[in-house]
Amino acid sequence: MGFGYNINANGIRQHLIRHDGPEGAPQLLLVPGITSPAITWDFVAERLAERWEVHVLDVRGRGLSETGDLDYTLDAMADDAIAVAEQMDSPVLMGHSMGARIAIRANARNAAPFAGYILVDPPTSGPNRRAYPSKWPWYGDSITLSKRAITFEEMKTFCPTWTDEQIALRAEWLHTCHWGAIRTAFDGFHTDDIHQDLPKIEKPARLVIAGGATVVDQADQEEIAGLAPAMQQCIVEEAGHMIPWDDLEGFLEAVMDFDA
Repeated sequence: MGFGYNINANGIRQHLIRHDGPEGAPQLLLVPGITSPAITWDFVAERLAERWEVHVLDVRGRGLSETGDLDYTLDAMADDAIAVAEQMDSPVLMGHSMGARIAIRANARNAAPFAGYILVDPPTSGPNRRAYPSKWPWYGDSITLSKRAITFEEMKTFCPTWTDEQIALRAEWLHTCHWGAIRTAFDGFHTDDIHQDLPKIEKPARLVIAGGATVVDQADQEEIAGLAPAMQQCIVEEAGHMIPWDDLEGFLEAVMDFDA
């Protein structure tokens, strides 16, 4: 069973959920996506704990981490990951979606605290690139409803393919996502250039791609292979962008043998 704890890192209170792994297991710092508090990854973390000691971060402005009038830029979130990792024992940094972009930027800013990287379907949007496939109203409208207590049925309209348990958990926790944090991150998908950071990845790294989505398409895969030729690429063929939600076993098969 996971348990929550707080640390002060990069000048703010950071909340994480820990799942202990086998004795002596290496550590994994998991950074979720744009509107995914740590608790929503619990069903994944408990399986990852078969391999690692897992620490799932509530990214600033989400879940139980500090929120309010903060810097919500990609650089600030990357510095959070660095500062948290500095209080750990050389963890592998796994990031999903926005979290993968955070991992890429964290490596560029300070790779020292990390053993390696698992980058799960990072948005490849950016300056002068195609837009991120999801549109702002999907986020903004659901957050607005959550602030006054969104119902299960209302949330289901946003996530029709999710299980009842997953929908209920999102309905319970989405209100913790600070509007400004989400808006800044979404806009950053289109203004932050992560491609310039990819050649700086020198430690072991794996790109995990949702084969049933268009966030990382064939052209992106080829471009990333050119920018970071040592990075492994693995496709979970039928999964959408929220890969573990669509195919948990396929996701685990894609990541559990990663060795840093």
